[in-house]
Amino acid sequence: MAVFPKRKFVGAADANKFGVRYRALMAKHPFLLFGLPFMTVIIGGSFVLTPAAAIRYERQDRKVRQMTREEELGVGKTGRKVDIREEYYRLASKDLDDWEQKRVKRLRGESDGVL
Repeated sequence: MAVFPKRKFVGAADANKFGVRYRALMAKHPFLLFGLPFMTVIIGGSFVLTPAAAIRYERQDRKVRQMTREEELGVGKTGRKVDIREEYYRLASKDLDDWEQKRVKRLRGESDGVL
């Protein structure tokens, strides 16, 4: 019975190709030829992408900024200066006991909530 060799037969034409030599060396040194370049790409990509992401978020922050209270009130076309005390006294001076409850018209087919 014949014994099969552990090493595969490599023809003379394939012996000098890069892929064949790389596979043979990788079998001997897997971390050096696969693991180390892989980790280098991952860590290097992290350093390259961090500033790119920061630029993205800074640009978004420039577009969306926090408005002051006066700017919020002035956004509408009829914006006016509002004083809380003035609004309180204006509402308190109205007769709050004289009001009537009215139902809102419903759309056709919509339940009116009456049992």
